[in-house]
Amino acid sequence: MDDFKVFCTNDSQTHEVELGTPLSSLATRYGISLPDGSPILAALVDHKLKELRYRITVSHEVEFIGYSHPDGRRCYIRSLCFVLQKAVRELFPDKILVIHHSLPSGLYCEIKEGRPDEDGHHRVWFITDENLDVLRSRMAEIIEADMPFGREKMLSDDIEEYFRRQNQYHKAELIDSLGRYITSIYSLGDTKDTFYGPLVPSTGCLKVFGIVGFGEGFCLQAPTISDPSKVMPLRRQSKIATALKNHSDFINTIGIGGVGSLNKAISAGQAVELINVAEARHERKYAEIANQIYERRGQARIVFIAGPSSSGKTSSSLRIALQCKVLGLNPKVIELDNYFLDRESTPKDGNGDYDFESLYAMDLDFLNMQLNQLLAGEEIEIPKFDFKQGCRTFVGNRMRLSDKDILIMEGIHALNPEMTTAVDNSRIFRVYASALTSLGLDENNNISTSDNRLLRRIVRDNRVRGITPEQTIMRWHSVRRGEARNIFPFQENADAVFNSALIFELPMLKYYAEPLLRRIAPNSPAYTEAVRLLKFLDFIVALQPSEIAAIPPTSIMREFIGGQTL
Repeated sequence: MDDFKVFCTNDSQTHEVELGTPLSSLATRYGISLPDGSPILAALVDHKLKELRYRITVSHEVEFIGYSHPDGRRCYIRSLCFVLQKAVRELFPDKILVIHHSLPSGLYCEIKEGRPDEDGHHRVWFITDENLDVLRSRMAEIIEADMPFGREKMLSDDIEEYFRRQNQYHKAELIDSLGRYITSIYSLGDTKDTFYGPLVPSTGCLKVFGIVGFGEGFCLQAPTISDPSKVMPLRRQSKIATALKNHSDFINTIGIGGVGSLNKAISAGQAVELINVAEARHERKYAEIANQIYERRGQARIVFIAGPSSSGKTSSSLRIALQCKVLGLNPKVIELDNYFLDRESTPKDGNGDYDFESLYAMDLDFLNMQLNQLLAGEEIEIPKFDFKQGCRTFVGNRMRLSDKDILIMEGIHALNPEMTTAVDNSRIFRVYASALTSLGLDENNNISTSDNRLLRRIVRDNRVRGITPEQTIMRWHSVRRGEARNIFPFQENADAVFNSALIFELPMLKYYAEPLLRRIAPNSPAYTEAVRLLKFLDFIVALQPSEIAAIPPTSIMREFIGGQTL
């Protein structure tokens, strides 16, 4: 039989297609369109992400997606990175493009010298505004030409040699560390590169982009989610950028340039050494933050800690408190969740549901009053919120701040100045904690900090909260939406930034997360994301139990995998 049935979720119709029909032809033949009128960029075939060149050989369920879908955006951004790579190679053939990490406005990129210096490092090549104009124009020309993206399989040895000739040593090292006989490689004209996920059909799909100078390099801007006809507005968050740069410098210092070199170090038995070095760096940073708090002890008596989901806020607050004790301070902890309004007074969202993430779900007047009483040396009775009954209670828990006491409070709104408008801002020290990894798969395939945190949460939720990986994945979009509204806009208000990323954590998380993700069934709405995460983890060499045992009981990772003694 040469005809197959394909159920298309976009029009809820079953269509007859011939053997070998590409997805692009299916969409054209039956007039498939997206609700927002945006171009189709890729498709989910039985919940697996596929390029539009994919040919149908059996019956399938197909959903065509565009930029409004997370996987559609990833396809767009990967493809845009390839256009940037091609333009850089053409204009500056003796240089190397490095796409380091995500910024609030896009991807931070640098162009480096092709030849290493005497220390073996590739120094950053300072790119001028004139260079950026030329680069932007060449990218626009490539996009206007509507060049198709190609894909083929080649011998891994040949691809590795190709990238060594291009001075892309991290890319070559990753291919070598995986030990695969065949590797897929993409092409754009005569430029070849590897991308670990589908691309859009052609460059003509990438009409909207931006390039703007940032730090020693520049920011590659993609379209906004709400209006794909406009690029993301530039937000220069220097404290977060500095934390990412410091992490990048650190991993380069210890000889880890990308996942390839990390894989090789682990395979060579160096995992415990990496664990010890990374944990020592964390301890040093906790001590530095405690020193900052100590230096302001006469004025700042309250420490607020905030950060996105699975950033390690709880462990960070405990470790900072421990370092403060070393300096002779006496930390006391109050949970901000105890200051929720009674349930019937909680604001509601657009769907009529209680919005517990809203700043105004908290009794701000009462919180401010109690903080000012503590700062004035008065004794207060701390509330306890009864989540089952939905109301505030008092159980006789009283507190007063003596001369050496400091108050530590953790919560999602802790960096928002509106939370404490009645409190003197100089009396508050604010800490932002997040897993700001700047480790990349290779030179131009960065690792999402959101993916890093999602893997942490999958492992922790399954272990301590009885929440399945499927449930965690399905809730993640809502979690991210809340972070974008309540946390990320206030990052720069922090007096100190703690980067909770650890160089060994992805190999560690692979050991725990991979079997959990494989339990998600193909008919689950979380299956697409599970497959994507598994494909990502497939590039990483996992730690062994004996190596995981070397992670100290005070590590932030113990918050997720268990065994913490804080």
